[in-house]
Amino acid sequence: MSEGKIIVGLDIGTTKVACIVGQKADNGKIEILGYGKTISTGVRRGVVTNIFDTVEAIKTAVKQASDQSGVEINRVSVGIAGQHIKSLQHRGVMMRDNHDTEITEAELEHLRNDTFKINMTPGEEIIDVIRQDTYVDGELATNPVGMLGNKIEANFHVIIGQTSAAKNIVKCIQSAGLEMDYMILEPIASAQAVLDEEEKDAGVVLVDIGGGTTDIAIFKNKKIQHTAVIPFGGNIITEDICTGCSIIKHYAEEVKVKFGSALASENRDDEVVSIPGIRGREPKEISFKNLAHIIQARLEEIFELVNYEIQKAKTENQLIAGIVLTGGGAMMKHIQQLAEFKTGLEVRIGYPNEHLNQTKMKEMSSPMYSTGIGIVIETVARMEHDDFLQASKQAEMERKKQYEKQEIIVTQPETAQIPDEKDESTSKKKKKKGIDLKKIVTSFTEIFIPDDID
Repeated sequence: MSEGKIIVGLDIGTTKVACIVGQKADNGKIEILGYGKTISTGVRRGVVTNIFDTVEAIKTAVKQASDQSGVEINRVSVGIAGQHIKSLQHRGVMMRDNHDTEITEAELEHLRNDTFKINMTPGEEIIDVIRQDTYVDGELATNPVGMLGNKIEANFHVIIGQTSAAKNIVKCIQSAGLEMDYMILEPIASAQAVLDEEEKDAGVVLVDIGGGTTDIAIFKNKKIQHTAVIPFGGNIITEDICTGCSIIKHYAEEVKVKFGSALASENRDDEVVSIPGIRGREPKEISFKNLAHIIQARLEEIFELVNYEIQKAKTENQLIAGIVLTGGGAMMKHIQQLAEFKTGLEVRIGYPNEHLNQTKMKEMSSPMYSTGIGIVIETVARMEHDDFLQASKQAEMERKKQYEKQEIIVTQPETAQIPDEKDESTSKKKKKKGIDLKKIVTSFTEIFIPDDID
């Protein structure tokens, strides 16, 4: 991918639709050119439930980002999440035609593409396939490109989702007058924004607490090991506050953001907030401690589900780097301490600014934009890989042509000489000049054998 190409990431979330415009700078980091954000009303728990509302939200966010960056936006990469997302492990095998030639990136991509042909349950489709470990003739190869071998094997992490959910996202993009570059799983995107290679190598769990879902991605040895989506996020906490405090949703969200805490023990009973009553009714007073009890109960449930996914991936004793929290929910006060208490792992808050160039848009360093920025970073990586793959295929074609030419030169048979008319006449003359033995035998017979002998 040429330096300076404009990339647009679109995060269609439950609470917001964010559009981020960026490009890769000379130092390898991402430079944010502009962004747009609007309220999302057509998505529930990561799944589009209202096409028209979602299309309008996309148009609004894209227009804001276009006006701020001065870039005309025609193409975007989009994230996908939701409870329907699941993953499985698959092992692919390929026997090579010629073991004397070097393994190319094109062959590895061919093996990956074969994984998309796995039979799925009706209504499901493969969203993405990520290569993990690769083996050449049974031996682990950290980078098999350039090696020689007969058989290539690879373990793949296969991400599966509902066909209808994916198609509805594509329909929203197209209805907004845009074209789609890539559809990227949101926890993979968020991981690109807030994790570094050292953490991925040591073993780490990314927990992205969004509005409708909590996305999980587990890494070890710099490879993705497990992905999952929990159908609880910040919105369910808001609904709990509505029910527990008997207040409307608007006030519940405001109270949660301004005064919420993940640990009830860190709040006092005499700290209260007054909520206006509905249509002249008496205002309600809510203690910070009671508010924190409601929030803590739901977050504890979320972290118990995170623990379940860690055990499901069989990585509980391999996560040296612990947990990285990101997303809008990670901005909750005392959430780091609660996560450490419930999981027994070290926890830090992940900010997406370490992969960004310095920018005047300070709000871009907020965890709530991790997914959108991660989509931009992942798109850059995929475009660079596609360019490398195209160059590899071109080089492979040139190599095959060269090999075929050499083979023709070596194995080409001698061409048979077709005699011309002059050669034919010359051979006839030689035949005439030669001695005809039959004629001689006949003549001697006539001389020595008398006619009267019967």
